[in-house]
Amino acid sequence: MPKEVRTGDAPQAIGPYSQGIVANGFVFCSGQISLHPETGEIIGDTIQVQTEQALRNLFAVLKAAGSSPGRVVKTTVLLQDMDDFAEMNKVYERMFEGFKPARVAFAVKTLPKNVK
Repeated sequence: MPKEVRTGDAPQAIGPYSQGIVANGFVFCSGQISLHPETGEIIGDTIQVQTEQALRNLFAVLKAAGSSPGRVVKTTVLLQDMDDFAEMNKVYERMFEGFKPARVAFAVKTLPKNVK
């Protein structure tokens, strides 16, 4: 039976979805942006700060689900501008502490709340 993941250490969903779902031994996390978990305000205006906060939010959902970044098998990174890829990548590598899940990264026209 799927189980909803809820934590106050990550922003509450800003739409009709869950922060995460645990099903069949897997954790499925919803996308995260650079929102402050308590205030819901955007953290930072650079790709570096926004990437770090988005990953902190993701890691909080993983922890609440009983998992951790070192168990992630696949990520999807959405960027507003591919020119930010290299700087995002530096933060991503540091935050995952060298662990390298499979990943896809691409640019989209806009992201929620116009984050980077």
